[in-house]
Order: sequence, then C-alpha cells, then structure tokens
Amino acid sequence: MRILISNDDGVFSPGIAALAKLATEFGEVRIVAPDFEQSSMGQAISPSRPLSYRRARIGPFEAFRVNGTPSDCVALGIHHWAKVDVVLSGINQGLNVGNSCWHSGTLAAAKQAALFGVRGIALSAPSIEEHGDYDLLVPFARRVLDTLLTKQPSALLHNVNFPLSPKGLMWTKQSVRHYEGKVIPDEDPYGRTVYWFAAMPIEAVEPGTDRWALAQDLVSITPLRLDLTDQQCLAEDTRRLAF
Repeated sequence: MRILISNDDGVFSPGIAALAKLATEFGEVRIVAPDFEQSSMGQAISPSRPLSYRRARIGPFEAFRVNGTPSDCVALGIHHWAKVDVVLSGINQGLNVGNSCWHSGTLAAAKQAALFGVRGIALSAPSIEEHGDYDLLVPFARRVLDTLLTKQPSALLHNVNFPLSPKGLMWTKQSVRHYEGKVIPDEDPYGRTVYWFAAMPIEAVEPGTDRWALAQDLVSITPLRLDLTDQQCLAEDTRRLAF
C-alpha cells in the first residue's frame, strides 16, 4: 500500500513524523507537506504561480516540501508518486470538528485526495506539544488506521479527532452549531488598528457528534462526502417551487 502523508502545520511538524512512523506498519510512506504553516487555508490552491517540490530530511522517510497549500501538496504528491492508495493528513496540532471543517487545511488535504478518487483521512488532536505525548494516542491511532485502511469502510473520506487521553472509538456525525461571530478591534505595536475574528458557539453539544465524543474522551471518526447538496431541501424545493 502506498501512503502519502501531508498536513497543514508544515513539513517539520512533530505530528507528521509521528503519523509517518505509525503508517509504516500499513505500507510504504512518503511525506509531501507545506514548507511553512498553512493552517485554516481550507481548500485553497495556487493556480496563478509556480510551485517548488524540494526534498526534505524527515528522519528515515522520503519527504518533500512545497511552497504551497495542503491541497497543492496532495496534488503534487499524487502527480509524482504513481498509484497512491491513501492520503493521511496530520496529526494536526489542534482539533478539527464541527464548523472548523469548512476552513481546516488538515481536512482539505484529505478532501483533495478524495477529489482525485483516492481515500483521504484527516487526523487531529489537541496540541500535543503543550498538553501531552503522542505515545498515548498511538494504540488508538493504530486501531483507527487498521479500521479505515484494511476493513474497507464505505466512505472515501474520513475526519478523525483524538482527545488527549482516549478511552475508545466512536462513529460520529459532524457537529453543526450556530456561532455568534465577533470582530474585535485591537492595536499593533506601531499603533495601527488590527482586527481579531472570534466565534462563540450558541447551542449545546449534540449527542452523537464529533464534539460530544471528544467530551466523553472518545476518538471521533466521521465519514464525510464531497457532495454538499442538501438532498432533502432539493426534493422539497423541486416539488414546491417547480419551474
């Protein structure tokens, strides 16, 4: 099995090295990742400028660094390495649950794989560097990869999130909550006005969602799809508002 690994934290993130080490248990590994952090870039690509594809030293792994987005990295990685079987993205320094899935660069790399017809899996955790140790996640990450890589799940795209001290695994749905968006003015050291964007959730956590699972110290595994069509509304509007 050929396993391409990317992320949005940058090619030298400890999370990508930890994931690559574990992935060697399942196949041949190659790393292709941004040469600097690309968090919250979403599905952005670089259509108006050329990209570089340079070798990097990441322990024993063949690795390349790209001056582009996570989606760029996956596109180039698949182009340069024939017959990639799966793309793993992560392990991200920070969770990607609920509405953050819309702008997550980690998830974007996995989605880019799915757009090419390749299985994509995004993996995220709270900031391990600040709060814990990857060794605590390894047994659960191994179970996740064994399930998603060897047992032929139905979905082509999955979003996985780990609590700091997992107790088990759970299939979940994406938490969709409304947020009160805020723009907070501030001032930089030179006296210029700058702005912070902040969002505070309004509703409580819904059982069965990714956020709920993490609150129970369970690893959240959410199957996703690329089609954003609201099928129920499409059927209803086709019936009620026919042209």
